[in-house]
Amino acid sequence: MIEGKSYRALTQDEIKALEANSCSAQDWNLVRVAEGFDTKRVKNAHFSGPVFIGCLKKKVSLFGGVQKNTGIYNATIHNCRIGNDVYISNVEDYIANYNIEDDVIINHVALLAVDGESAFGNGTEVSVVNEGGGREIPIYDHLSSHVAYIIAMYRHRKTVIVKLKDLIAQYVASVTSATGLVGQGAKITDCGTLRNINVGKAAVLDGASRLENGSINSLPEDPTFVGTNVIADDFILASGAKVRDNSILSHCFVGQATELARQYSAEHSVFFANCGGYHGEACAVFAGPYTVTHHKSTLLIAGLFSFLNAGSGSNQSNHMYKLGPVHQGIVERGSKTTSDSYMLWPAKVGAFTMVMGRHYANSDTSDLPFSYIIEHEDESVLIPGVNLRSVGTVRDARKWPNRDKRKGPKKLDLISFNLLTPYTVQKIINGLKVLRQLKESSGQTSQNFYYNGVKIKRSSLENGMIFYKIAIDRYLGNILVRRLRENEFSTIDDLRAILAVNTQIGKGTWVDLAGLVAPQETIEKLLTQIENKNLSSLEDVNAKLKEIYDDFETCEWAWVANVLEQKLDISISRFGPGDVAQIIENWIESVEKLDLMRCGDAGKEFSLMSRIGFGIDGAEPERDADFEAVRGTAEENSFTTELKDRLQKKKQSAAKLIDKLRKIG
Repeated sequence: MIEGKSYRALTQDEIKALEANSCSAQDWNLVRVAEGFDTKRVKNAHFSGPVFIGCLKKKVSLFGGVQKNTGIYNATIHNCRIGNDVYISNVEDYIANYNIEDDVIINHVALLAVDGESAFGNGTEVSVVNEGGGREIPIYDHLSSHVAYIIAMYRHRKTVIVKLKDLIAQYVASVTSATGLVGQGAKITDCGTLRNINVGKAAVLDGASRLENGSINSLPEDPTFVGTNVIADDFILASGAKVRDNSILSHCFVGQATELARQYSAEHSVFFANCGGYHGEACAVFAGPYTVTHHKSTLLIAGLFSFLNAGSGSNQSNHMYKLGPVHQGIVERGSKTTSDSYMLWPAKVGAFTMVMGRHYANSDTSDLPFSYIIEHEDESVLIPGVNLRSVGTVRDARKWPNRDKRKGPKKLDLISFNLLTPYTVQKIINGLKVLRQLKESSGQTSQNFYYNGVKIKRSSLENGMIFYKIAIDRYLGNILVRRLRENEFSTIDDLRAILAVNTQIGKGTWVDLAGLVAPQETIEKLLTQIENKNLSSLEDVNAKLKEIYDDFETCEWAWVANVLEQKLDISISRFGPGDVAQIIENWIESVEKLDLMRCGDAGKEFSLMSRIGFGIDGAEPERDADFEAVRGTAEENSFTTELKDRLQKKKQSAAKLIDKLRKIG
């Protein structure tokens, strides 16, 4: 309800008409109405405390196309402001202490009330990553994955944590009120007990059992949905979130466009943009963007995840029956766990790694990304770099931006989607060094190598070195070729202007701030600004994070140029056409090698083994015909043909650039 609307007292005729409609009031003098108030639209209603009622003229459409006149029917209303054309019907107990904005529908609700002052879930502390405590995040309406990451993972920067918590506390104080809000156009139907909740604009609550101390933020362009038999305590839902199907939440933040459904259970967990939780459970989980678990018996516990796909029956343990559940795990972006996989915390899994089987060795593979970790004879065996050639890895990287369901104008999480970035490639470079050192430090006859809790076979180590070299050349070439394509050049001066580095920021280590890939030095600078009170509000912090996000390509080139200088042992300001041409030749060679590997990997999906179960009632010809009718052929597969088409275009582009460089040289 917007303050400042004009209200008047009821006339004696209106009071008589209302009483004739079985209405009553503790004191009719406390009931105020707007012009356009229609007594015919208020029946069997009881009012207590100050009550303001808007104009009631329209009809509303309920499920199935049923039309109803707006108004108040069969309800007790206490201390509320009710906007224009609101439909309130069949409130079993009462509605108390709410501002109900225009065009709201409240139908078949047991209770909707605020008792005393409430922050509506804001300020609730959520114990993530370490179930034993120490990484608590005070959640609030506009929490981003990046601010949450800093609070949870930078506990050694004590002043930063204190300052951020102070800023959050200020926000919590600003939204604390003894009056709740139901935003314009919201629909609350067939719900049970709703205590101390705020409901945003156009939100839909349909069949929720019990919601207490929470905020359901919502936007007309991206409505939030809470469905059948949901129970939630001490929670915040961001715009576009969906919680349904008997799901249970306690002390949780649910980010934009995240869906938790099909009996999902979560406690002391945060889920950021585009996560999906179905059937399973989460406890003390920091689920960065695109963390997805679809299956029953899947438990995510005491871990940091992002871009994760958890297989059925995936599980982790976070204690050894000594000092309680004090252990934690880190699974870096893009990883997968297969069915019935298990990890004993503490452990750290490198980016884009697939985990298969059961693992007890407390391994750390963060410097060996794009790998497989498999169980073999009770050992954790690592196959380094093999995931680089997987067609599934490429498919994942392409699908994430296409599956961004956030529709609002402001996205809380600033997400870097690229597969290869300074963050992942620096780990590949480190991984290549690790593999070389392992090979050099062991004898020529060694067939197995041991590193941070995993075993690596010699053949896997040598193949991993090849994969990593290809990936490095491919990434460096990708960024260089992109710059050359985007800018015209015909002289050596033009070329060097394109290659010029315009910032010194980004040449060092990069970090993944729960979806935001950035130079570590920019994050350190941000933390220092928070410590020194140069950023005086949460909005200032978010604005600085947005600057870092927007500067990605500039800083990325600084990192790439620095690596190229080290490879060629020459300053980039002195690169000649021949140097650049050599980088492009290495690039297209690596592109072709990797893409052909990926096409070969995709081809496995059309092998004879893949045809098992097809042509169920026929012989071999029927089997093949049935398979092709359902799956198609390797030659016609859209992903494979697209990969090959892109490869040809890249080869043509490389040839043109090399020819252009030769003319300069």
